[in-house]
Amino acid sequence: MTHETAQLMIPTAEADVILGELGVLLLECGTSVTDVRGTLEQVSRIAAPGVSVEFAILPEMVMVSRPGSSAATTTVIGKGEALTFRQSARASRLVRDLESGAVALEDAPQRIAAIRATPRHLPGVQSVLGCGLLSLGLAVLFRCPWWAAVLAMLVGAIVGGLMLVMMRVRAAAAVAPFVSAFVSTVLVGWAAGLLDLGPVPLFAVCAPIAILVPGALITNALLELTSTDIVTGASRLMYGLIMLAFMAAGVCSGAALTGLSVDSASAALVGEAVQLSGDGGGWTALPPLWMSWFAVVVLAIGIGLAFGSGVRLTVVCIVVMTGTYAVLAAFSAQVGNVVAMGIAAAILFVAARVLERVTLAIPATVSFQPAFLLLVPGTIGLVSLASFDAQALASAPMMFLSLCIGTKVGALLADLARITRSTVFRYWVRPARMGEL
Repeated sequence: MTHETAQLMIPTAEADVILGELGVLLLECGTSVTDVRGTLEQVSRIAAPGVSVEFAILPEMVMVSRPGSSAATTTVIGKGEALTFRQSARASRLVRDLESGAVALEDAPQRIAAIRATPRHLPGVQSVLGCGLLSLGLAVLFRCPWWAAVLAMLVGAIVGGLMLVMMRVRAAAAVAPFVSAFVSTVLVGWAAGLLDLGPVPLFAVCAPIAILVPGALITNALLELTSTDIVTGASRLMYGLIMLAFMAAGVCSGAALTGLSVDSASAALVGEAVQLSGDGGGWTALPPLWMSWFAVVVLAIGIGLAFGSGVRLTVVCIVVMTGTYAVLAAFSAQVGNVVAMGIAAAILFVAARVLERVTLAIPATVSFQPAFLLLVPGTIGLVSLASFDAQALASAPMMFLSLCIGTKVGALLADLARITRSTVFRYWVRPARMGEL
């Protein structure tokens, strides 16, 4: 009996449940419903060639049906728990194995259970430390004074601990963006007032709460909306905007309570940070420009700790974010910040798709989401709303539009490359290996 014949003998109901569980696992990894549907269709074609299977995907639900069959539609509902980056990478590897036929569909449940049971050592400590390092890296990268960088690190660690506690209660998780942004802004404003620091840099306020910006959520919403998944894409986008509104309300409330004012001359984009110069010394001095490269590394390590990447994925994150920073810094000086953001998004998305297809099977969400913090359109909009800065409010939509166009161009190029590679392999490479040419 061949491996393929063994797969065909799986009962229909059991196969549908396995496919549904696989789809839910991918949703919990942060994969868009469009990509989940494409993956399930590919896996089902490998597991049962010639059998028609249809999938309906919602953000936390997968429905599997077979046209023309009397069997009821199989519905699998997710737990709504986001997986760590390490679990996402293992899930991506499972998908690659299923698509290649290296793993039978009937063996997938064991792999799925093992992925969910992946241990994470000291998750609370890692999350708090990761949020602190992430805030420090962003503050130094955007060239805040040293006092602001240290303050951002301390407040970021506090926000990480607060989020860890609130996410354990479903009712508290709903208002966590507002509470975290409010507490963070109050702490920064109180410290600025106590030490008479005057207007604080933009990223002294943004860096501690940057981890809350729904970057991956908005990106998936964009991909889904432009792939005719209107219901899911619109709901994700609306939820992302609500999160930003909650965070903006928290920042605005905290600033009003403490009298905090943001320095309008501080950097909001990587291209602006490169051009900053300062005359102060000591704690009021700006970090030297060369320190930005070390800040990217610190930022990547912080993300790795906060999202449970593990050592290998953290190294990948460092490489991806360093490359993203280099692209932004290089193109911002040539074509401006808006266009540079779109170019960086396109290059990054293609690179993320390439990494997803190589042997390491690194999912695009793991490589794209961390670098999204360097593009920061959500953070720009957040502070623009909170500070009522007319110029910033006008530029934020252009930044977001540039990111959207860049992401879609990158997705198109990645899909074309995948189709071309598959065609070449099918009609030229594989026959050559089989001795047909």
